Amino acid sequence: MPPAAQCQALVLNADYRPLSYFPLSVWSWQDAVKAVFLDRVSILSEYDVEVHSPRFKMRLPSVIALKDYVHNERAPAFTRFNVFLRDRFTCQYCGHRFPTHELTFDHVVPRAKGGRTNWLNVVTACSCCNVHKAAKDLHRSGMRLLTAPRQPSAFELQANGRAFPPNFLHATWRDYLYWDTALEA
Repeated sequence: MPPAAQCQALVLNADYRPLSYFPLSVWSWQDAVKAVFLDRVSILSEYDVEVHSPRFKMRLPSVIALKDYVHNERAPAFTRFNVFLRDRFTCQYCGHRFPTHELTFDHVVPRAKGGRTNWLNVVTACSCCNVHKAAKDLHRSGMRLLTAPRQPSAFELQANGRAFPPNFLHATWRDYLYWDTALEA
């Protein structure tokens, strides 16, 4: 039985899909309990861990669903992490996948030559490829892009996030998550 501090709740939208896959939408047990008391969520599954006060006790929620649907149709924010997620943590020059801390982003058209820092000019690169390309144009560097940079949809980032399950998934969460992994027999 985990201590209460480790009992995060998986948060699902009102349609019973996670609000996000990467990072996975989870709340602390305190936020989950508060949402239950404010009648903002429904409890779908619980841990075997109880919290209590002198007059009340409850099992901690492990899966909750929002009662009001949150629309996620806006364009995703341009962030370093979202660029990595769009490019599936893969260097767009050499094609190798790297952990986040070993990735950089590269301006296809260098900033020194008028290139902008936006979805259409930035790609994921490993340090080695980024140093090799430096502030040169693609043609001059002799390098090629695997895919042209583009602005992803929120749906695309969610789909990419499903390919990278976190290290910890509580057993009660598995019925609500759809990872790109084989199901157990």
